[in-house]
Amino acid sequence: QVQLVESGGGLVQPGGSLRLSCVVSRRIFNINAMGWYRQAPGKQRELVAAIGSSTNYADSVKGRFTISRDNGKNTVYLQMNSLKPEDTAVYYCNVRQYNAIDYWGQGTQVTVSS
Repeated sequence: QVQLVESGGGLVQPGGSLRLSCVVSRRIFNINAMGWYRQAPGKQRELVAAIGSSTNYADSVKGRFTISRDNGKNTVYLQMNSLKPEDTAVYYCNVRQYNAIDYWGQGTQVTVSS
């Protein structure tokens, strides 16, 4: 059974930084993309960033967030800089295969507040 374990969330002041990590418990074949989604209270889950043959970012995080992956460590990262209160959400790691099967982590809370 594949597990995705996120870490790195927490409370940070506006303008601060956090780095999220997601470790995949075993190798997944035929990966189309790895990514991060987030869900704020009362809102739908939205794509934040994804990395596959290219990288994609939500407009709201472009220039502030950077996604990267280390295939040798089965890990995907999300470096978040210049955080804003509107970035507050539960962040979920995702792995999508070419056959459209999705794997999800349990989520990690990010709170941006003074």
